[in-house]
Amino acid sequence: MSDKPVFDQRNQTVGYQYNAAGDMKFAAAADRADVVTQLEKLRGELDKASSGGAIGEEKATDADYQLTKAVQQARSGGKKESILSHLRSASVIIEDVAKTSTALSGLVMALGSAADAVQRFFH
Repeated sequence: MSDKPVFDQRNQTVGYQYNAAGDMKFAAAADRADVVTQLEKLRGELDKASSGGAIGEEKATDADYQLTKAVQQARSGGKKESILSHLRSASVIIEDVAKTSTALSGLVMALGSAADAVQRFFH
C-alpha cells in the first residue's frame, strides 16, 4: 500500500481558474514595453475566462474593450491617468462578476498589479 494520497476526481467539472502564479509578472516589469506585454497577457487571460464560462460574453466584451484601450494607450506612450482609467473600468466590470464567482478574483488582483506597474513607468 502506498503512503501517497489518492484523489478520486470522477464526475468533477472544473471551469476556468486563474493561476495567479502564472505567466503575468507585473512586479518584475523593467520598463514600459514589459508592462505592455503583461497587459496583453492579461487580455489573453480574460479571453480564457470568457471561453471557460467564468464571465459572460457581454461583460467579457466590455472588459476586453477597456483592456484593449489600456494596451493601445500604453503602447503609444499615453498618459498614465488614461491607462489607469481603462484599467479601473475593466476592474469594475470584472469585480461585479467576481462577486458571484471566485474564479475571477485572481484577475481582479492582476488588474491591481497592472495599475501599480503603470504608476511606476508612465507619466
